[in-house]
Amino acid sequence: MNTTEELIGNTTVDPEVILTIIRMAALGVPGVCRMASGPAGIDELVKKYYSEGVKIDVEDHTVYIDIYAVLFRDADLRATARKVQKEVVRSIEDMVGMSVGRVDVHIEDIEIKNKETV
Repeated sequence: MNTTEELIGNTTVDPEVILTIIRMAALGVPGVCRMASGPAGIDELVKKYYSEGVKIDVEDHTVYIDIYAVLFRDADLRATARKVQKEVVRSIEDMVGMSVGRVDVHIEDIEIKNKETV
């Protein structure tokens, strides 16, 4: 029995898929309310790899990520941001098989309302 995998073709992943995976991982972390609109002044070139609070750059099969999030008021900002980083890295590595060079979490706002009243 041959245990060596035989290459039968290529797989490509659209950047929109990577953006969606990152967004889902971040929103799944307790304390994250929603994604923010992102930094002001994003030009058209950057918008190609920006969607709903997530910006990525891909270089040499490595993803560099900026996440713009709104957290709930009762969340521990530092701990929540670190959890987002860990979950995003795990998701990208497990689901896409790409390396993550950096995950920068930008806390853009705090949601005043509790989850129960939203």
